[in-house]
Amino acid sequence: MGAEHNLELLMVRYQQGDFAAATSLIERTSPQLHRFFTMQQASRSHAEDLLQETWLRIHKVRHTYRPGEPALPWFYSIARHVRVDHYRKTVRITEGERELEVMSRTTAPRASDAGRGDGLDALLAPLSSSEREVIEMLKVMGMSLDEVAWATSSTVGAVKQKVHRAYRKLRIKLSGSELRKGRSEELP
Repeated sequence: MGAEHNLELLMVRYQQGDFAAATSLIERTSPQLHRFFTMQQASRSHAEDLLQETWLRIHKVRHTYRPGEPALPWFYSIARHVRVDHYRKTVRITEGERELEVMSRTTAPRASDAGRGDGLDALLAPLSSSEREVIEMLKVMGMSLDEVAWATSSTVGAVKQKVHRAYRKLRIKLSGSELRKGRSEELP
């Protein structure tokens, strides 16, 4: 709780014009936010662009932060909106390209996303992006159900439902891999 409380104090100081506090906030939370984007995007440079856009947006709306509220979910909420806005923009561009019959291979989703070399990415591959998002916030970032609900603009019940569905998919995937592994060991 102490580290999060420090984030809240830094955010209040940032609102009051203390740009050293802003620097400290960026240094403390950027690695977590970058990981949030890399979990959802194919390239690290793309995630860096989204991170930069997030900090620009945080700077613009810093006056909307309410002192006493948890700062980390507030940051994640903004990051999530940046990601959604980026996705919508990408879809519009792609649809426009289709209309012009100029399909770009770089805007197509990459099939190799699950095989980026990161075991966690491979494990979470069967999950939807919203399920991955809540699992990452809860288990990787250590946020509470209330904080995840606040950051994703949903209810605690909706978060619990997404987590339950994600766990069920992961159990199926893991039991399937163990069955395949067990069968291959039984073969002569």
